[in-house]
Amino acid sequence: MNVVYAYPWDIVGDPAAPGRLKALGADAVALAAAYHTTRAATPHHPEHRLVDVHAACYVPVREEAWRGHRLVPPRPAWMSSADPFGEARDALRAEGLPVHAWTVLTHNSVLGSSAPDLVVTNAFGEPYPYALCPAAADVREYCRTLVHEVVELGAPDALILEACGALGFKHGGHHEKTDGADWSPVQTALLSLCFCAACRARYESAGLDVPELRSRVRAGVDGAPVSVEDALGDMAETVRDLRTGLAGELRDLLIAEARSVRPGIPITLHASADPWATGPFATVPEGVDVDLLVGSCWGAPETDTEGLRALGRLGPRVGAYLLALPPRPADGAALARLAETYRAAGAAEIHWYHAGLASAARLKAIAEAIAATGHGPGAGSDRG
Repeated sequence: MNVVYAYPWDIVGDPAAPGRLKALGADAVALAAAYHTTRAATPHHPEHRLVDVHAACYVPVREEAWRGHRLVPPRPAWMSSADPFGEARDALRAEGLPVHAWTVLTHNSVLGSSAPDLVVTNAFGEPYPYALCPAAADVREYCRTLVHEVVELGAPDALILEACGALGFKHGGHHEKTDGADWSPVQTALLSLCFCAACRARYESAGLDVPELRSRVRAGVDGAPVSVEDALGDMAETVRDLRTGLAGELRDLLIAEARSVRPGIPITLHASADPWATGPFATVPEGVDVDLLVGSCWGAPETDTEGLRALGRLGPRVGAYLLALPPRPADGAALARLAETYRAAGAAEIHWYHAGLASAARLKAIAEAIAATGHGPGAGSDRG
């Protein structure tokens, strides 16, 4: 099965867009229902070439649903449609394309900037305004209501959850100027450990000495630990279990909410088997009650395939989130080889990023790759 990703603004106002996506040979479209702040090219739209927008919800934001909530998703005021997701969904379905509601949860710089006490805060006391922390009850309630509204109002064929856990140091700001620090993956993981009020309370409830934990994290960031466990010592197991447990609590809450609105809705989770993972691909423990775990395949194929195999040990079905944009070439044969590599590692689905951002040459390459792998519409698909 092949799923291509798109934004509502790629579809709304462009009558040719649904047919263009259909021609790729995909089985479904992952359409953003709630998305973070972005600056996106629109190379095919008849009316614009660039969209520079803040985080927003693309299904209607109903006052009665959000009344009393501290966190309320912004509306996309730059779009003329009162229901951009619904309008785009209907246009895609008219071409015979099922629509999966791609829902970004804790990545929201607008809401984080308005509520700094609810965001991930590192051991140095520095907040990450793009990263809502799910340890906070207000954040969990925001995510629950968002999923409810997306499933009820968006009426999608399936649901895709991204950032279903805490974001961390990476995947954040505009004009990023952090690469020169040469922090290792271990140091980056330490910079991602949260010390907001809600997380500190969880550490204390688990019997951890919070000042000592903070001290170990700081020392690890400024030192050269070989692993997070090396930096945290005898605190590592408890911290790891708290983190994976928090991601699990949020996931279970949202799955239950989605299925309370529509029993049996297919649910995909952007996920990582790494217990220290942060970002859009949240850490997952064993026993995941979703239909598909999708792993990031934006890096080296050797590393990505290891990640897919690790996910395969946690869930019944695995998908690969394949980057078809730079630095990958606009080369159908090369993309086909990547797709087959990920299928050999266990991927039942290929999720192509991103049909709205891709040039004509890249769209051609995606179509060629889908055709070359023999996995066009309906091939091997068991969900809609």
